[in-house]
Amino acid sequence: MTDSAKIPATEWAVQLTGPGTLELNKTKPVMPPGPRQLLARIEAVGLCFSDLKLLKQFSGHVRKDGIVAGISSDTLAEIPSYVPGDKPTVPGHEAVCRIIAVGAEVKHHRVGERVLVQADYRSLKTAGSNGAFGYNFEGALQEYVLMDERVIIDAATGESFLIPAAERLSAAEIALVEPWACVENSYATAERQGILGGGRLLVVAGPGHEITGLEEAVKAAGAAPEQTIVRGDAAQVAAAIAVLPDGGFDDIVYFGADPATVGTLDVKLAAKGILNLVTGGAAFGAPALIDVGRVHYGNIRFTGTLSASAADGYRQIPATGELRDNDRVLIIGAAGPMGQMHVIRCACTDRKGVSVVGTDFDNARLASLDAKAQLMARKNGVKLELVNPKEAPVTGAFDYVAVMAPIAPLVTRAVKDSREGTVINIFAGIPAGTRAPVDLDLYVKNRCWMFGTSGSRIEDMKIVLRKVTDGQLNTNASVDAVSGMAGALDGLAAVENRTLAGKVIVYPGLHELGLVPLAEIATQFPAVAAKLDHGLWTAAAEQELLKVAR
Repeated sequence: MTDSAKIPATEWAVQLTGPGTLELNKTKPVMPPGPRQLLARIEAVGLCFSDLKLLKQFSGHVRKDGIVAGISSDTLAEIPSYVPGDKPTVPGHEAVCRIIAVGAEVKHHRVGERVLVQADYRSLKTAGSNGAFGYNFEGALQEYVLMDERVIIDAATGESFLIPAAERLSAAEIALVEPWACVENSYATAERQGILGGGRLLVVAGPGHEITGLEEAVKAAGAAPEQTIVRGDAAQVAAAIAVLPDGGFDDIVYFGADPATVGTLDVKLAAKGILNLVTGGAAFGAPALIDVGRVHYGNIRFTGTLSASAADGYRQIPATGELRDNDRVLIIGAAGPMGQMHVIRCACTDRKGVSVVGTDFDNARLASLDAKAQLMARKNGVKLELVNPKEAPVTGAFDYVAVMAPIAPLVTRAVKDSREGTVINIFAGIPAGTRAPVDLDLYVKNRCWMFGTSGSRIEDMKIVLRKVTDGQLNTNASVDAVSGMAGALDGLAAVENRTLAGKVIVYPGLHELGLVPLAEIATQFPAVAAKLDHGLWTAAAEQELLKVAR
């Protein structure tokens, strides 16, 4: 607890007040903590493309919606920083902060702690997603933020969403653990490799196809699922599928090879559901239009087998989305902020024989990435090639494809460029409901695996923070520009217009500092530029900026 007289009455903050409407409020009241609440001073916050989705959708965003489960409405009414629906919010979720005041009943945190914020409150449910810091709870594009212990403690595990961070690390490298953790999550998340025990199973057998291998797959699940079986001629199958509930099944096993049927079945998958295509050697003969957006946002999955056994389709699912020895990797959109992180992670892999091709249409951004990542790649024995496909077409097949641009046809192309065992990481947020034609004959033949993840878990953040603390990973390599509050709106515009190769870090305590790309920092702050490391942001450069830019 601290003396309330030390808490300022007002602060500078960026507020989102409606769709596309951002305001720099220089007199936003600072909210002192109640008995179960804490107040933290924001040290730094990274700007994210996800902030733009909130900017455009505002109250229509699934994470701006009201909380419907996980906490009582009476508790939410006690939290002034809970701002669902049309209430103005403060964006910004890539944050590190210092706790400066706590309520009398706060049990898990104390004044003086320096913490990294895990923004995704997964135990608090909205109608279509989760509660989140920087969405329906005010975020970090302000000097001070109020948080409630009943929100930031995971009810299921007892873990806090505020993770202790070392004093010796720069604020920027801690804040950037959050986006890096999203990248880590996409490689590390475990994939379900069988029927969900006790789940809901739909079995569809098309004309001329028998149901085989199902008993083996169900037995492996442990707890038997609730089964619905559909079979018959084409008309009977179509009619039966049409009346089934959308999102009603955790697993769908389709014995058949009709592309139109696949396009009706993926709608029936629940979040995290798997559609297993058991062709028995039959050919689809034409691409199927499938919802590639839900692969990312709904975590639906597609597997398949040329055999007649359902069990074989599940057997070929990889355990995770991690790289493998000798993978030839393609990263599409490699020179953007998140693409750079994927390239650097791949360049630092301990897998043997990995080669990486990164593509982007911006030569300046490619050159910036090359300067950061090439030395890391050589150190780890990774062959790294960065290419502008307008100037040098990319050819050949790939074992691993990471799609960093939210463009559905890129998924179509990834399957076309696949070979046996190709993994397709749909990292970009292609909107759910977006369909793309996919060659399922090639997909099944090559045993491809499309997957997508959104956000990160506390464990992912701890993994990345540990790598940063131990010197295994330099998240500062992602910084491309710095700003105070005066430049925050310009920073968001730069993210939207993709005019910067890396991340923008905002220091809310620097009121009047505009947006300054690192490439131009020597002009304004030569003493800061002198403390860069071959052009990369450093803790020393940050300290100098905080001293000279106030």
